[in-house]
Amino acid sequence: MQKTVLIVENEFLIAMDLMRMLQALGWQVIGPAASVKAALQLLDHESPAVALLDVNLGTEVVTLVAEVLKARNVPFAVASAYDEPEKVGGAVLAGVPNAGKPTSERQLMAVMAQLTAV
Repeated sequence: MQKTVLIVENEFLIAMDLMRMLQALGWQVIGPAASVKAALQLLDHESPAVALLDVNLGTEVVTLVAEVLKARNVPFAVASAYDEPEKVGGAVLAGVPNAGKPTSERQLMAVMAQLTAV
């Protein structure tokens, strides 16, 4: 499996921190995308192995991106402070792994292992 991950996060410093941690773990990062539109444009050109999504992207939620990923069978997780992200982003987020926000490298490693488990 090619280790590519799409990051969808609207807060610049958090996105850069996630990117740094994932690259240190050997992942090739696609993005980060700060909006639903930007994420969908990236998905038009690339197909990541997995994705890491912020639920709340300022004035919008990540639901449409999650639905596209699910339709394409791309495993995804959220990096969210919400205990139940599905209450904000809809049923498509129910039961997905959550790296938390803020996240640690250890939490991120655990979530990435979940996403790539066969």
